[in-house]
Amino acid sequence: MMDMILVTGMAGAGKTSALDALEDIGYYVVDNLPLAMLETYLRHCLEKGGRYSRTAAVIDLRSCHRYSELAETYRSMKKLFHEEIRFRMLCIEASEEVLLKRFRTFRRIHPVAARKFEGDLDAAILFEREQLQTIRATADFLLDSSLVSASQLKEQVKTLFIKRITDAMPIQIMSFGFKYGAPLETDLVFDMRCLPNPFYVPELKEHTGVEKCVQDYVMDAPESQEYFKKVTDLLKFLVPLYIHEGRTQLVIGFGCTGGQHRSVTFAELVSEELRKADMQVITHHRDYKKNRTGGN
Repeated sequence: MMDMILVTGMAGAGKTSALDALEDIGYYVVDNLPLAMLETYLRHCLEKGGRYSRTAAVIDLRSCHRYSELAETYRSMKKLFHEEIRFRMLCIEASEEVLLKRFRTFRRIHPVAARKFEGDLDAAILFEREQLQTIRATADFLLDSSLVSASQLKEQVKTLFIKRITDAMPIQIMSFGFKYGAPLETDLVFDMRCLPNPFYVPELKEHTGVEKCVQDYVMDAPESQEYFKKVTDLLKFLVPLYIHEGRTQLVIGFGCTGGQHRSVTFAELVSEELRKADMQVITHHRDYKKNRTGGN
């Protein structure tokens, strides 16, 4: 079933921060989606699936005249797609004093003030506050950002919607060849050049570490097995610490000479092991097809 989170609330209360937090935990996000396009967007997400199976969108008074319109549309969409989509609404608000301070400090134009009240910030905030009563009764979750920082608000949103703690930090595992240059984007790099090299085995030379024959050869060595255990134990220890520290992504590189055999083997097997530990892992092999006859 598709998962749809609709984020709404007062301008300046933190809807953008909430959307950033949802993107960090794997949602496809859209800011300022026109209310009239909501049904079309939902049908598109259902048709495409994949990355759209978990989506979130901000709809507020920029794209509808009254929150009663949003509430009515939201209820009708829940009824229309009740067998296909799980809907949830998050409403974010803040006190008038805090919103005034935020807009004046950052010198941003209030979207409702500019459109409806000739720039009168106080009148715009009062109008939004009155309108909010309708949507507050419809929302599944209410958050007040008056006394929290942007980072604290993000953590609150993640706590509300995250399925697994590890979803808070996607892990990218990549293999590469040192002879093509070490990747600059990696946070952690492990060097596989100390392990037995399938390049020097004629029947394995043209194969890669995504294939079982190469993996079996590399992992047959006791030092490879010990290296694998130490690396996976280390990562299982580190990942929760990175998440607690607030990291939103971790890039781990495994390198060998040509990026074809040993690094690919470890990237594949370590990815598999971390997925078993309920971690969100993306695996990428940068160089394994570049030179099948080059050294590894």
